[in-house]
Amino acid sequence: MTGPLDDLPPLREVIRRHGLAAKKSLGQNFLLDLNLTARIARAAGPLDGVTVIEIGPGPGGLTRALLALGARKVLAIERDDRAIAALEEIAQRYPGRLVVVAGDALEFDPKPHLAEGDGPVRVVANLPYNISTALLVTWLTAEPWPPWYDRLVLMFQREVAERIVAAPGSKSYGRLSVLAGWRTQAKILFDINPSAFVPPPKVTSSLVEFVPRSVPLPCESRPLERVTQAAFGQRRKMLRQSLKSLGTDPLPLLDAAGLDPTDRAEDISVAGFVALARAFQAAKMPV
Repeated sequence: MTGPLDDLPPLREVIRRHGLAAKKSLGQNFLLDLNLTARIARAAGPLDGVTVIEIGPGPGGLTRALLALGARKVLAIERDDRAIAALEEIAQRYPGRLVVVAGDALEFDPKPHLAEGDGPVRVVANLPYNISTALLVTWLTAEPWPPWYDRLVLMFQREVAERIVAAPGSKSYGRLSVLAGWRTQAKILFDINPSAFVPPPKVTSSLVEFVPRSVPLPCESRPLERVTQAAFGQRRKMLRQSLKSLGTDPLPLLDAAGLDPTDRAEDISVAGFVALARAFQAAKMPV
């Protein structure tokens, strides 16, 4: 990008003026390079007519990029009161297109804020690291399905991103891999160096795209969460042992799911875990 993104002040000036030093307790690491925030916004696909939900916008670098690149509306969820005034300045620059909601993203239900004419809804966010996994699981287990969003484009620590996209048989493969693979097609788009953030985190970050599967393998999310939690909670043990924490004899469940009791969690495909979750639910165990 050759020219300025917009005619708003530089982000460092915004941070200084509003006393917006990043707080570790809020998991804040701000992106101040507007070329980089524009690259993230472009990675979210054409934004014309799209309503974007952004979590933890902070001083608004990504918010500005999303609006400048044509998002119909940005719904920004921010729990840091210091950032609200900075975001209101952006709202004045883009009248009627930025809605700032003060609150905790973990408790935020977007559906009441979405209207019939809002077009496709997309979540694009540099997530606060301390709540990133919890938020992702909430979105992956949304009901009904297909969900209220058409795509998630989210920033994670590289290690978490690798777990999300991991295939069976790899050391990174785990509960997040199964949940993400069950209902979405997830892929890492690109990495971002720690030096791009203020303050710089100790790890590389990755931008991950999730496209919902219109017809995922039929299964309810709660039993799937239970069986993956049990299996990966003792991932070095064989399934006949690790699944005992479900509170029932694992052998009939494994037989019904067509799985080998001597396999370990990392050997089981997403389809295998779905079959196991359905067997668990059919056994009428409390979930």
